[in-house]
Formats: sequence, C-alpha cells, structure tokens
Amino acid sequence: MKKIIYILFLLFFTGNINAQIESENLFYMVDKPGSFKSFKNNLDYISIVCPQTFLVSSEGVISGSVNKRVLELAKAHGIKVMPLIVNKKFNRQILHNLVSNPNARKRSIEMMLNYAERYELDGWQFDLEALHITDRDSFTVYFKETAKAFHEHGLQLSAAVVHNFENVGGPNEYTRFLYEYWRAGYDLKKMANIGDFLSIMTYSQHTRRTTPGPVASKLWIKKVVEYLLSEGIPANKISVGIPTYSTHWFPDYTDEKGGFSNSESLDYDNVEYILDKNDLSPLWDKEAGCHYAIWDNGGIYEYMYIEDSKSLEEKLDYLKKYKLRGISVWVLGSEDPDFWKIIKEQTIKK
Repeated sequence: MKKIIYILFLLFFTGNINAQIESENLFYMVDKPGSFKSFKNNLDYISIVCPQTFLVSSEGVISGSVNKRVLELAKAHGIKVMPLIVNKKFNRQILHNLVSNPNARKRSIEMMLNYAERYELDGWQFDLEALHITDRDSFTVYFKETAKAFHEHGLQLSAAVVHNFENVGGPNEYTRFLYEYWRAGYDLKKMANIGDFLSIMTYSQHTRRTTPGPVASKLWIKKVVEYLLSEGIPANKISVGIPTYSTHWFPDYTDEKGGFSNSESLDYDNVEYILDKNDLSPLWDKEAGCHYAIWDNGGIYEYMYIEDSKSLEEKLDYLKKYKLRGISVWVLGSEDPDFWKIIKEQTIKK
C-alpha cells in the first residue's frame, strides 16, 4: 500500500513517470534448464507460457508432453499454458500433407483436445511454419476447424505467424521467396477473426541468409504493425514478437561449400563473452533501437547485433502507441538479466 501511494504521489506532483501498460505477456519456453529457471524466477510477470514440446506428423499424429513442474507453477501463479504445435524442422511437405488431408486435420484436433484434458491446458498455439502460398485456403480451413472445436471446449487458439508488411513479392528474389514460402500462406485477417489472437514473429528481420543487421529493429516492428492494422487486423488481436536472442555474423567454411558468410543466435551470456573476449564496447544504433559491434578478426569483419534491456524498452513503446494486446517473447533463458527489470517497470500482466 505504501508503495502504491508513493507512486501516485510522484505521478501527481511530477508527471515524469509513465504509467505501466496492461499487457498479455506471452513467453516461449524450450525444454532446457536455463529456460525453466527463467520461467521459475519470473512467474509474476508471465501471462501465458508456450512450451515448444509438441510435434505434429503428416498424418496429424501429435507427440510430446509438458513438464509437470511447469504445469504446477503455472497453476499456482495464474499463468495460462498453451503449448506450441510444430511441424518438425518446419518441414514444408509435412505441413502440406497435414492441411490438405481432412482426416489428418481431424485426427490432430482430437489429439490436441485429448492432451488439453490430460494436462489441463488453456489452449494451443499453431507454430506451423514454411507454409506455401498454394496451401493458404487449406490452412485457413484447418485453423477454422480447430478454433471451432477448441471454443466448444473452452480452449483458446492462437498462431505464431511470420512478419509481413506488404502484399507483393518485394524488390528481389529473396523477398519473393519469403513471400511465396513463408508469408502469403497465412490469411491473417481471417485468422484474426477466427482465433483468439496472433503472435507476430517480428524478429528474424536479418538472418544467416541476409546481410548483417538487427534481429528486430524498432522501425521494422513499426512497419509490420502498421501494415497489419491497415489490413484490418484488430489491435487487440496483435501480440508483437520480442526477441531475447542476439545474432553474430562470421566467416565460415565446410568442405562441401567452401568459404561463406554465416550467423548464429546467441543468448546474452555469449554476447557478454564475445564482447569481453574481443575487448569491445558496443555502439548504439538510434534508428534501429539496438546495440551492435563490428570487429576485425584476421582481416575480416565480424558483426553482432544485440538484444538487451535497452532495445526491449524501445519496443515496448509500441504497445502503448498502438494499444496492442501484448508481447510474445522468444525465448525464456536467453535474455539480458536486466530484461526483467524493464518488464517489471513498464508492464502489468493481464
């Protein structure tokens, strides 16, 4: 009570403190010790946890489980549990076979309902990626069938979908590839109307297949969110993707490929190790809203774009500006320790 009165006092007399944003804070979780530890240590700031522990086959057979301790802790702290359903290694053929086969779709829905009852789940999130443009209608039918069955049983359905900001193939073959094989297969407006919400994966702006650059610059996120809103996606159905991982670009070599540019995702411990190892002080990119480092290693430059508490702070501004539903954070266990300080200061979980 004293703390609340003190905050109200400061708000009234100074006007310098921003009110916290009520936010649905969704966090993805993998079956690793660091991910579980992060979950256990930050229960009061998580609204939904999405364990990535279930796979679906071409025939709609779902396999996986949920850590009993995750279920116990989530129940005790009012956290919804909505596992991801994933096509293994985002295999395109598995996904095509699944969505184009009515029997496989039905089988998978029945199995999700079965697991939901077994583990007392609150719902599921589709993380079915590498969807080809030709499977758009079949995927929408699958999503609609699943939502109908879930809602009849009091369960939620959401989907993690790839970022998009235009309805054309883009300026080059790479953007054309992304459009045909990753973006255009999702009818986002219909999915938003059918399901409970969409987690927009605004991270992976730059990858090992691109030139070095931010994981998710603030201008990029703004562009994606404004496009979705212009397409008629309700703001209260948009959960914006937030990365906790950073990316390091370096020269690589294999006997098969020879020399080539490559990149890897890093948790924050590895970021700090690389900075210390190379005696680097990261620079701040104001437009991108993130830190970065460039250094010479044997005459070849290496690059690292960093996601930390300061870059998170920049991204949370969009929740308030666009009145979005919340955030979907990939992934527990990779974050800068100060990440949680910003979450605590700026959001109140729904």
